Amino acid sequence: KKALRAGPSHNLGQNFAKAFDTKFLDENGKSQYVHQSSWGVSTRLIGGIIMTHGDDTGLRLPPALAPIQVVVVPIAQKNKDAAVVAAAAADIVATLKAAGVRVKLDDDTRNSPGWKFNHWEMKGVPIRIEVGPKDVAKAACVLARRDRPGKEGKEFDVPMEAVSLAAKVHGVLGEVQAALFEEARAFRDANIVDVGSYAELKAAIEEGKWARGGWEASDEEEGRVKEETGATIRCFPFDQPAGPHTCLMTGVPAKEVCIFAKSY
Repeated sequence: KKALRAGPSHNLGQNFAKAFDTKFLDENGKSQYVHQSSWGVSTRLIGGIIMTHGDDTGLRLPPALAPIQVVVVPIAQKNKDAAVVAAAAADIVATLKAAGVRVKLDDDTRNSPGWKFNHWEMKGVPIRIEVGPKDVAKAACVLARRDRPGKEGKEFDVPMEAVSLAAKVHGVLGEVQAALFEEARAFRDANIVDVGSYAELKAAIEEGKWARGGWEASDEEEGRVKEETGATIRCFPFDQPAGPHTCLMTGVPAKEVCIFAKSY
């Protein structure tokens, strides 16, 4: 497994300001070098979302980030029940928009329901709502979760009543958000190996894992790790495990543990 460097922030201080003579007038009218920061929030974050949450069907977007959180697909024969189904679908869309949900109605008659299901699953929309004549007769609809494929992710006879439907959709969006997060965290944690020596680090990297261990060694020794294994220090985690820690390279006491991994 490899690590993706995404969204880093840097305190640049006045280094670049002095190099490029970038100044401002302070409150006393004196010329001062600016202090700068750098925020690496770029398209690689999108790549990180795709790699972290996507599956063989396509995207799986966390609801908090998804441009479309719910897609509504009416299902009716062209010359039979089309009007009543279309009206019910429009009511669902209006209800969800009023509840602050980012929702889209796919009423394009050129494509079949099955085609639409596949299309929006590939796009990663968290929830799909289906409504057909039988659902309208019961004042209900079908709700399908993108994070749970097949019948496991489908719930039938979901009431279309506005307050109930809005609460249901918000609840499921929260569940999908939490499920994707927990799945990603579990995958990450399952691929981190605690190591106590350089030999163990090399073995972990060879197996495609991330190696976590104490570090109090020099830049030269970090360079040796990179040259011999292809791995570098990816971070010193904010959540440090309880100590004491021993440097995996030198055997001396270490203040913190770091994570070594190969990177993209």
